[in-house]
Amino acid sequence: MEFSKLLISLFIFQVFLPCHMSIQAAPANSDLFWEYIGAEFNNVKFSDVPINSNVEFHFILSFAIDYDSTTGSPSPTNGKFNVFWDSDNLSPSQVSSIKSTHSNVKVALSLGGDSVGDGYAYFNPSSVDSWVSNAVSSLTNIIQEYHLDGIDIDYEHFNADPDTFSECVGKLIKTLKNNGVISFASIAPFDDDDVQSHYKALWKSYGDLIDYVNFQFYAYDQGTTVSQFMNYFNTQSSNYNGGKVLASFISDGSGGLTPENGFFTACSRLKSEDKLHGIFVWSADDSKRNGFRYEKQSQALLAISH
Repeated sequence: MEFSKLLISLFIFQVFLPCHMSIQAAPANSDLFWEYIGAEFNNVKFSDVPINSNVEFHFILSFAIDYDSTTGSPSPTNGKFNVFWDSDNLSPSQVSSIKSTHSNVKVALSLGGDSVGDGYAYFNPSSVDSWVSNAVSSLTNIIQEYHLDGIDIDYEHFNADPDTFSECVGKLIKTLKNNGVISFASIAPFDDDDVQSHYKALWKSYGDLIDYVNFQFYAYDQGTTVSQFMNYFNTQSSNYNGGKVLASFISDGSGGLTPENGFFTACSRLKSEDKLHGIFVWSADDSKRNGFRYEKQSQALLAISH
């Protein structure tokens, strides 16, 4: 009897072992399109941006920052977030309006960003517990006031080690999800050693709570080729193993693989490999001057049966 139990145990071990040892399968193609909006105060509105009814469209308001917004030189507030996007043109009523007009639209806010006032926006917590408590409270208020659906994490400068960043942000996402305040969360890293060390720590501990990886492929050098882009994409898909890594371009053409130089060729190639999890653009503010032509092209590609 004991021998047969041993055989059954060994059989079960053999059956289940490959699943745990295999690399987590990345998700398949998606019709997800993201557009960052509001950071540059050039009067761009949600209604300016063309929205294809056959894609899942997410606007990301840029940015909410835990700095005070009332002084000439903003200072950190340890998780007490304030609105730093163009709230005159991107107000709560305008969020409600675009979502009621387009049933396929969701709206999120992005935390951090590169700069605030004349300096960098630093992730600068006093302690994990105090930062999380303040962040949950302040962001719940903003998210509910603006009728938002999710958050994006885009800190790019750090006055804390990777483990502290991971615990703060991971607990924030977990609490907001558990409280029903948000339905999705994303991160927006780029290829910089300090940035990657922080986001990879977060991914390692809380990757199961992060729905999308909005990797800033446009932070690579201007003049990136299609083959380089494909290599970068595969590298970052390994770094954020199992994550929905989105392809991206910057609409002012200042970095990465541009639409003019083959971005959509690369996207078609990813799609043929079942790896096009979505496309995001930085940003609507810059795209306004070219009539959003590449937003239209991106959505047309995504809308083709995935």
